[in-house]
Amino acid sequence: MKNISPIAATAALLGVIFGAFGAHALQETLRAAEMTKTWDTAVLYHLVHALAAWTLAGRPEREFAAARWAGRFWLVGILLFSGSLYLLALGGPRWLGPVTPLGGLALIAGWACAVKAALSEPAGMENS
Repeated sequence: MKNISPIAATAALLGVIFGAFGAHALQETLRAAEMTKTWDTAVLYHLVHALAAWTLAGRPEREFAAARWAGRFWLVGILLFSGSLYLLALGGPRWLGPVTPLGGLALIAGWACAVKAALSEPAGMENS
């Protein structure tokens, strides 16, 4: 899980930066294009999934492939889902629209892997 830690932390950092930009530097641009809600949705999903991936960083290396896949799917989902929404909110090409649901599927797949990892936890780990 060592590889996920710096990537997840960087993703969370960027989520905060993008949130601040949307609230301040891009506020008028987003409001004029009626894309403030789109930007806010991108930031919300970005931060939630960056933090979810960050929680996996504390898991011991010997733990489950499902947890590693959850982190990978979440990070890909951030790129596809939030990334496409950020670009669309800033006037990006319309062909990005179909990319957003693919990112959503990656986020869902990550949570499915997280469920599998949680159900596969070794005996005795429940109370630690």
